[in-house]
Amino acid sequence: MSHQVLSDEFAVAGQISVDDIPTLAQSGFKSIVCNRPDGEGGPQQPSFASIEAAARAAGLQTGFLPVVSGQITPQQVQAMADLLDHLPAPVLAYCRSGARSTSLWQMACALR
Repeated sequence: MSHQVLSDEFAVAGQISVDDIPTLAQSGFKSIVCNRPDGEGGPQQPSFASIEAAARAAGLQTGFLPVVSGQITPQQVQAMADLLDHLPAPVLAYCRSGARSTSLWQMACALR
């Protein structure tokens, strides 16, 4: 699993798996945010609940803010800003490719 670092406190990735969680924790991430709706990628996509359980077992905090690609709302931008204000950094956010999480982060940063 690869990720793209956007700042000292934030990175993005495409879909992660439960098996990626220990590596993310060892890499120093403190929180994970899912920006992908459950089931968007079909039955093979891990549910947020499974990611959250593995993350908590590894000592990571989580946030679930699913957004539809190309349809980010002002309320979702505010919710992302709130998550970034409250979750311990560094944070890894993921979606299908990382693009949606990048856009959401950029818009949330404009509010902060």
